[in-house]
Amino acid sequence: MKKPHPFHIPVMGIGFTVDTPLKVAPYGIDSVIFISDDILLEKLRKMYSDKFEIPYQEITDKIEDFRAKRITSYLNLIKNLAERKFDEVITTTSEVKKYFRLLSDSNSLKQEFKELSDKISDVSEIKNWLKENMSLGDINVNIMTKLDKPNFKKSVQLSQEHNDAHAALRGYANSDLTSSMVFSAGMNPRLFSYIDQFADFFPNEKGEIKKKIILKVSDYRSALIQGKFLAKKGIWVSEYRIESGLNCGGHAFATDGFLIGPILEEFKNNKEELITSVTEILNSALESKGKNVPSEPLDLKVTAQGGVGTAEEQSFLLDHYKVDSVGWGSPFLLVPEVTNVDPKTLELLLAAKEDDLYLSNVSPIGIPFNNLRNSSDGVQRKERIDKGITGSPCPKKFLALVPAANGKTICPASRKYQNAKIKDLELEKSEMSEEAFQKEFDNITDKSCLCVGLGNPVMIVNDMDRKIEGNAVAVCPGPNLAYYSKVKTLEEMAGHIYGRGSVIERTDRPSMFIKELGLYLSYLKTKVEETTGELNRKQVKYFTTFTNNMKEGISYYVNLFNEMKGLSVSAKNSLIEELDEGREQLCLLIFEIEKLKLPKSN
Repeated sequence: MKKPHPFHIPVMGIGFTVDTPLKVAPYGIDSVIFISDDILLEKLRKMYSDKFEIPYQEITDKIEDFRAKRITSYLNLIKNLAERKFDEVITTTSEVKKYFRLLSDSNSLKQEFKELSDKISDVSEIKNWLKENMSLGDINVNIMTKLDKPNFKKSVQLSQEHNDAHAALRGYANSDLTSSMVFSAGMNPRLFSYIDQFADFFPNEKGEIKKKIILKVSDYRSALIQGKFLAKKGIWVSEYRIESGLNCGGHAFATDGFLIGPILEEFKNNKEELITSVTEILNSALESKGKNVPSEPLDLKVTAQGGVGTAEEQSFLLDHYKVDSVGWGSPFLLVPEVTNVDPKTLELLLAAKEDDLYLSNVSPIGIPFNNLRNSSDGVQRKERIDKGITGSPCPKKFLALVPAANGKTICPASRKYQNAKIKDLELEKSEMSEEAFQKEFDNITDKSCLCVGLGNPVMIVNDMDRKIEGNAVAVCPGPNLAYYSKVKTLEEMAGHIYGRGSVIERTDRPSMFIKELGLYLSYLKTKVEETTGELNRKQVKYFTTFTNNMKEGISYYVNLFNEMKGLSVSAKNSLIEELDEGREQLCLLIFEIEKLKLPKSN
């Protein structure tokens, strides 16, 4: 059955979309749950079991394989509740009408429903048609491949399949869901090699896959490498989800200057070649494993997300780049019926402007992290530092990825880690300038407990016990949120996505392509400013590759906008002018880089 909506809601943080499928799947909208926090999932399972009077038996950490079992149980509960709600939607006249109001006006199913409802007012009379044509949105899940911490039992390290990401994968694989696993944060060969332990990831005799793989990628080359790696295991990648390196929420995985337009163009031009080359590898692997070999190439989707903000941009991605779906993330943080955002954070998000949304160094995994100024997490962290208290208690330890002296791992945001680092720093203080000392001190103490901060919103919204977690909230919106300033309903957001009415009041929002270009120029400028001394060979190669890719990207956009149909002369001139400004800024940065190559005089 064809998807009713050409957009999806990506994973956001930990708690923001942890139960979003309950709210949108009954209306045919796909969304994604972050499943790595089994502690939070177990608490939510109890809350929902109590709410819907479902028998609940706690899965404690004393039970064998408790982490995977918690994830399986939560996903099964969400599936059952979403299906129950979907059944209510199909049999309730007002809900059926809402389902079809949410669809785009050009949707053929919506037009067919209108013709039927013009003739028949009672939904019960077209019940069979509704059951055959309405569909539940996918309940997809997400794992960050880097979060694969080993675990211990009585100081003895458990086998690899008990690592965090491995257990999360197993929890999903053992669930009743028919949906997709979204892998983000790059390739994890050990984790990817574990997928073939579960039958649901292989095609059946009809070529259908119960549990599909979605890879979040930033360029075609990485997609091809990962796709072929998995194909050798007999695993087909059903979707490549292309995300802007910087114009997105959460962790920012910047490319080497590759802009999203040229990346999407490469996927469009090479999609058939990708299917052909990977299918050959896949079929050979399936045959050697004695698995079903599809008679025809399996379906492959290419989707895009990151900074999309208008119906025109969505339509362009769908029509020009032929993507199968477009991700809308950060704007949904202002839609309370879809995401979990506590009142204080919601107020900050509504008032946020460009300068309030910035790339920070707060992530313990050392990757730039989109952040919101004056979030309660940041405020509380600064208050603790002012009192001489650094780091957090680290109750969950999901980001404890740094090897420790005792053979285990530790989180850079933890109090134990930071106190030890500051103690070492104090020993070197006499040999450092005050400025250098403060810089190193800040580098140590600016790490936040994201496990707790990103999970707290759903607990606050549902007034759950937070004796251990506290009230600090971290939030990771993309830069695009600066142009949204009002709370909206799901219907209003859907109307905005489909061009029935804009929810953006500002008139100065730049094109998503221009915005991303500006973000990459700022990113490059920061990299140049952070560089001291004469460039080494590795740095020269990095800057050369980065700037060459950006020059090619700007030239690509000039040609694209000049050839774009339906664009007014004034709009086209404005875009070209902004590209010219971007090219000038890039030339200035290249000049600064050239100066860094010169030997320093004594």
